[in-house]
Amino acid sequence: MASTLEHTILDQLVACLADTLALAPEVAASLTAHTPLFGNIPELDSMAVATVLTAIEDRFHILIDDDEVTGELFETVGALAAFVERKQHVQPSR
Repeated sequence: MASTLEHTILDQLVACLADTLALAPEVAASLTAHTPLFGNIPELDSMAVATVLTAIEDRFHILIDDDEVTGELFETVGALAAFVERKQHVQPSR
């Protein structure tokens, strides 16, 4: 079972994606940890990735290095949330 922290990060990440990509409320409400990102959410294309990453950095107070950005990072909402959680644990708040 996922911890409250994980749910909080997941919920915040979904809100961040919804805000940044201007997702319809029903689309945002349907996002779960298992939801695929690339290829599933038309608003998330290669051009939107930089905007999403900047929004995640701002919302979660983390820095994402270019070499950390991979296809696997955007495989699912849960993969992205797990990455954010790991970054928060290893990086002091800025």
